Amino acid sequence: MSRSTRTITAGIVALATVLALGGCTNGVAPGETERDPETAKIGLLLPDSVTARYESADRPYFEERVAELCPGCTVLYANADGDVAKQQQQAESMLTQGVSVLVLDPYDGVAAAAIVGLATNRGVPVISYDRLIASEHLAYYISFDNELVGRLQASALVDELAARGVDPDDGGILMVNGSPTDNNASEFKRGAHAIIDASGYHVLAEFDTPGWDPAQAQDWVSGQITQFGSEIIGVYAANDPTAGGAIAALKAAGVSPLPPVTGQDAELAGLQRLLTGDQFMTVYKAIRPEAYRAAELAIDLIHDRRPPGAVSVAVGDARVPSFLLEPLAVTRDQIASVVIDDGFFTLEQLCTPDYAASCAAAGLTS
Repeated sequence: MSRSTRTITAGIVALATVLALGGCTNGVAPGETERDPETAKIGLLLPDSVTARYESADRPYFEERVAELCPGCTVLYANADGDVAKQQQQAESMLTQGVSVLVLDPYDGVAAAAIVGLATNRGVPVISYDRLIASEHLAYYISFDNELVGRLQASALVDELAARGVDPDDGGILMVNGSPTDNNASEFKRGAHAIIDASGYHVLAEFDTPGWDPAQAQDWVSGQITQFGSEIIGVYAANDPTAGGAIAALKAAGVSPLPPVTGQDAELAGLQRLLTGDQFMTVYKAIRPEAYRAAELAIDLIHDRRPPGAVSVAVGDARVPSFLLEPLAVTRDQIASVVIDDGFFTLEQLCTPDYAASCAAAGLTS
């Protein structure tokens, strides 16, 4: 081979390498053609299995909306089961399978920045779903006003304590916060503290529940009952599963009557505890609109569309286009008007034979 031929060949190889790398940055592996938006693959990664809403609501609603908007598209789904490394592996697998968009609800919002970096290098946009990822390279963030969630929970709690005539000098509140790896949990806590700290009531002790694990919440509350006993006048629990753990600990210790306990997510078990009076309140977050909006944004990104109406949320020194939905506080009297009327659960699902009497007492009859 002559020098000129070798030079031309080297140039062709170099050009091919550049083109191949260019294809990779768009999420297209070497040798593949550009993907058809009408048959795109969309990755949905959810964080854990202890939160019932992910399997019962987020996933089916998301898949339903994608099917409506893009019948030829495929949703690849995975749940991290509370494992950072597993979620990383699931994301890598989806990128290898050629997803055009990742919709990622991170188990660990800081660790998940590595997933965003990996996807961005392949030209695959990432939508941070429900929990914020600590990455300035997000395409979108969709969630609720999470500080408002904490304010709603704490406001309901201190108002109920006042309504029951509980004097601030009678004791204090246990705070069962969410996971330390979840950015939302820090916002719930910040909102709750803003209300509690200005209310005259004080916090006896607080705990950041690893992985939102109800069993760990229960164990911690059990220890606090041993330490504080009747001084516990209320429990701020960041979501319904941790509320369930706290209530189990109170019942096991023979505490009666139960102090008011907050919650979040309007899970079926949580709503049924509202009916029986074991749990005082929950926060309803309309998951269908959240999951639908995430699906719509994914389809928009596949078609290179940028819908209007986004606000901006700070991530480090950057701002990420975001859509934040409004949460609602729910007590027993509001289950029908908020949760049932919105179609989140049916009366048949809520009012099983074990809860028939409680439903009747609450006016929940078909």
